[in-house]
Amino acid sequence: MPVTDVTTSPDDLTMTLVGDFSVPVERLWEAFTTPSLLERFWGPPTFPARFTGFDFAPGGRATYTMTGPRGERSSGYWEFLAITEGASFEVLDGFAGEDGTPNPAMPSMRLEFHFAGTDGGSRLVTTTHFVSLEEMEKLTEMGMVEGSTLAFGQIDRVLEGLREFAQGKGTQIDILSDTHVRISRLIDGPRDLVWRAHNDPDLMSRWLLGPDGWRVTECVVGAEPGATHRMRWEPEAGVEGEGFGFEGEVLLLDPPFRAVQTERMIGTPGPSNVNDLTLVEEDGATLVTIVIEYPDDATRDMILATGMIDGMETSYARLDALAQG
Repeated sequence: MPVTDVTTSPDDLTMTLVGDFSVPVERLWEAFTTPSLLERFWGPPTFPARFTGFDFAPGGRATYTMTGPRGERSSGYWEFLAITEGASFEVLDGFAGEDGTPNPAMPSMRLEFHFAGTDGGSRLVTTTHFVSLEEMEKLTEMGMVEGSTLAFGQIDRVLEGLREFAQGKGTQIDILSDTHVRISRLIDGPRDLVWRAHNDPDLMSRWLLGPDGWRVTECVVGAEPGATHRMRWEPEAGVEGEGFGFEGEVLLLDPPFRAVQTERMIGTPGPSNVNDLTLVEEDGATLVTIVIEYPDDATRDMILATGMIDGMETSYARLDALAQG
């Protein structure tokens, strides 16, 4: 986690985040001033941003929309107030309609970004200036501190590059909270192919098998929000185990970038998990990321203890081989 300090000061009406990174300051500056890179971490893991405008000049404006796993949308804007190339920039940060028009009913704040080199790489200090204590408390209650920390926690994969960050490391897991887990795996192939491999029943039946010795007996892909998806597996002859399956509902589709769906074991009562899949391509490789939302920490721990990650790695290794031909 690159965030090393978070300080709130009700007296000064400020919140300051400090992040330390092992890359040159030029690379850190590039990540925050290039919209295609910025949108890969500006927003918590389950509310990724998509920038629709980015006029990086004093008086210019950036606009973006964050979309939640159930289609919830929250838009914002930056109005660039001052820029010192390679060292700092300052914005007016506020809420907006989806057309980018500022929403006067919601608070806005002044946000400073300061970049500096360190012995180990670089440091970013962001200071948010609130208009009033009431607005500071309102935004804090809305989860601004937690959201900012989670968002900054995604920067490493952008700064390092996907291959350096993930290649050869297999399936990785990060526990984000009591109810959220992030799973990531680099596939050495283009995003369009990886997307098809997650949505074409024939391709899914070739790699999405878990441990060796199992086969797919049913694969129904939901093609639009509200549609049902379902998969079943059976053991091959001589392999121990009983057949099982998962089913759920598609919540969101944004091909070839993102798919969100509920999931529960067929025949099992209780609430469903929510699986939020995103695909990011860089240098011919695709980072598969799934943020899973569990009903509670007990369910999270029970499912992780089943050896799920080992089974996923076996499947992803097949997908990696399939992607490379």
